[in-house]
Amino acid sequence: MRYFGVISLLFCIGTLSCTKVDNGELTEPHLIFRYRFDSTQGRLGNDGKPAPLVNGRAALSPVINLMSTDYVELTPDATTALGNGVILYRGAQTNEGGETAFDFAKAVTAADREVFFAIPLKNIPAGSYEWLRMSAAYQNFRIQCHVDTTITLVTDTTSRNLTINQDFPGTIASFIGFNTYITSFTVLRQALTVNANRKQGFWVFETTINGEGYSESYVASGQSPESSTTVVNSIFDSSPIPVGSNVATAAFVPGKLVITGAETENIIVEVSLSTNKSFEWQDMVENGKWDPLKGEPVVDMGIRGMIPVIQ
Repeated sequence: MRYFGVISLLFCIGTLSCTKVDNGELTEPHLIFRYRFDSTQGRLGNDGKPAPLVNGRAALSPVINLMSTDYVELTPDATTALGNGVILYRGAQTNEGGETAFDFAKAVTAADREVFFAIPLKNIPAGSYEWLRMSAAYQNFRIQCHVDTTITLVTDTTSRNLTINQDFPGTIASFIGFNTYITSFTVLRQALTVNANRKQGFWVFETTINGEGYSESYVASGQSPESSTTVVNSIFDSSPIPVGSNVATAAFVPGKLVITGAETENIIVEVSLSTNKSFEWQDMVENGKWDPLKGEPVVDMGIRGMIPVIQ
């Protein structure tokens, strides 16, 4: 496997590079990747084909606040095995939690239309690359939840029941990488300490439930079933990925990414990621809404498609 020294670049990701001139422009051409989150893009399954909802489940399209990537690879053709292309980036890893895991404390996050990774073009071998492989390790996103409950409010002199039956906005921290070592993190306002590994599919949800004279934060956490996270790979038959990995694979658009080694300008790739009903749960209440207080389990939070568009 090939790995290029790009870690120092990541600490200056907001400005694309640590190598700048006085006016803020890059001193050398880079390959630049930025996110785009699209709820209207096709909803695909692991095999890269359209994937309708399974009976008994419901889903919604989250609004992504931030995402973190822990792996980027360029692959020349559909038969190249995972890891045998040009690996541009691996996120920091640690054995602090026992098994090897992505070190969330060193994650680099970016929002919609923001740059999440860049590397000097001179550090990439010349060639034609048909496929991008990328692993999303973490998502922080907004959704709507439904609350249907009765709360007893007690004061020194009175007691009354408050019935709440409405939707509330909430935020989810979603860890979808193969394995993540987490020290602490903040969902929206609530800070949590873990100091342990968490497998793919770990999530924490935060919302505030309001009623007449009542307001209280609600935090819940869970783990989606093993291997239930969607990882779109349309060349799975010729180049599969290991179970539990979150390395999505997609062809560059409008054609192959060609690196000559003589570039004088940046190459920008906008990685469009489908959030089309990507947050999925078992709809036990059968109302098409996520009811966390009713114990409806989350079953999938995987990105539902990837289109790397060369600008």
